[in-house]
Amino acid sequence: MVSLELISTLRELSRSDKFYVMQLLISELAQQETDLIKPEQAYSVWSPYGADEAADTMLKVLQSAKASDHE
Repeated sequence: MVSLELISTLRELSRSDKFYVMQLLISELAQQETDLIKPEQAYSVWSPYGADEAADTMLKVLQSAKASDHE
């Protein structure tokens, strides 16, 4: 939970300082995202190949939605 004191301090910052804080936080978040993928690690990737039943279900849903839009 963010303290009220911190929020109050942030509100008092100048526009340029607020942008600096935003850049800092976004940079921190981006760094955390890149830390999620480890080098030399194998990751499984989903492929639509062989997912005929899922494709058929999606096609039926899209056709149903299209039909209901034209009613």
